[in-house]
Amino acid sequence: MPLDAVLLVGVACLFAIVSGMNDGGALLATGLKLPTVRPATGIATMVVFVALVPLATHQVALTFVTRLATFDGDGGRSATTIAVICSLVVVLVLSAKGRPTSLTLAIVGGLTGAGLGWGLPVSGSSVALVLSFGVAAPVVGALLAWVVSGLLIKFTTTRGLWHWHWAGFLLQTLAYAANDGQKMLAVFMIALGFSGAPLAYTSLVAALFGVGALYGLPKAGRTLSREIIAFRPLHGVSAELSAGTAVLGCSALGMPVSMTQAIAGGLIGSGVNLGGGRVRWYAAVKIVTAWLLTLPASLLLAAVAAFLVKGAGA
Repeated sequence: MPLDAVLLVGVACLFAIVSGMNDGGALLATGLKLPTVRPATGIATMVVFVALVPLATHQVALTFVTRLATFDGDGGRSATTIAVICSLVVVLVLSAKGRPTSLTLAIVGGLTGAGLGWGLPVSGSSVALVLSFGVAAPVVGALLAWVVSGLLIKFTTTRGLWHWHWAGFLLQTLAYAANDGQKMLAVFMIALGFSGAPLAYTSLVAALFGVGALYGLPKAGRTLSREIIAFRPLHGVSAELSAGTAVLGCSALGMPVSMTQAIAGGLIGSGVNLGGGRVRWYAAVKIVTAWLLTLPASLLLAAVAAFLVKGAGA
């Protein structure tokens, strides 16, 4: 195996673990105050979905690989390695400063910037389209949650809410596995040169994701379930159902969006329905600010790094 492929495989493994740390806790956070889905059961369910759903559809992974920039030519693996490393750096720096952000936004910016810096063909229209869906997903999640929370208040009981929590958790986990969870698979696709979704690779991605989710659950869960809103179980169930629906709709079009962003939007929407005072707007502004910084920072860092690395090797 070529050295650039070996290096990218190692980076891809790290990326999958960090994705689990960043995303796994967010997927479980909305149900931490309900007894229905225990963390161990939730993580096991996520691992199974991340492994199996791409066997049925991996269009979002192909969007990462082929629509943002062309990574199958000379320098594609090196540019991808730089993109992933830069996206991880940006996310880890922002998180260390108390500004949790979207790894999906970071990798979109990193891939675009590395492609530009390395001189690979980059599709400006595709990047703009992906970003438009990324902006729309949390807004749609918030609007849906505003409606869903009102319906749940009128038509369900406390025990009924437990059943809706299971349905919402399964829906958002399915949506994650069909959408931004496939960013992990996409990096392996570029590293190893395949375009499908072999079970061996999807299982590897899922196992690494599970390891990261176990490690990252406490911090990621606390950020969403405690900081952004004065949390009640109803908020979490509304956010699950709404975020899952919004992200699954984007998956049908092959558009990668951030489940974390959609969940945050759902929590805000359900909080507003029960009175805007429940939303901790200072925390919401902090998170949105991090989102706005993530993509341009990842793009710029990856573009400069790719340009310098290519120039040094020329």
